[in-house]
Amino acid sequence: MKINILIPTQQLELLDDAGKVLHQYAVSTAANGVGEIAGSYCTPRGRHIVRAKIGAGLPENSVLVRRRPTGEIYTPELGAKFPERDWILTRILWLSGCEKGFNRLGETDTMRRYIYIHGTPDLIRLGIPGSHGCIRMRNADLVELFDLVPAGTEVNIIE
Repeated sequence: MKINILIPTQQLELLDDAGKVLHQYAVSTAANGVGEIAGSYCTPRGRHIVRAKIGAGLPENSVLVRRRPTGEIYTPELGAKFPERDWILTRILWLSGCEKGFNRLGETDTMRRYIYIHGTPDLIRLGIPGSHGCIRMRNADLVELFDLVPAGTEVNIIE
């Protein structure tokens, strides 16, 4: 299996080994567009892998900070109380770049930039860029994807 993230259409595709699309999900990539430099708040392009899977078994809408559950469950009321927070919910698929000098190592290292595929509040509109660099998904979709892909799964982010 592999994952393609299509920037122009804001879609994530899960493909089988023959390249057949098994599932397709709406996502939201970076509001700042694509780019690999640390601090750019852009979504990095190119070949990646799922380096780590975080949050197995957590309830939907569990809040994660620094890759750890806080014990909070996101609600619109919690969101209104902390409007400045960039909500990372439910699960994390932590990406690591595979292209040395482009998205791996140095100031372009995807993993050191903490680029994830993660859940987002259901009120957040998907299908348009809006994240701080990560790939946001609906929580139910992310749970499904998380359960289907192992660590090491290839992820291609395509402009």
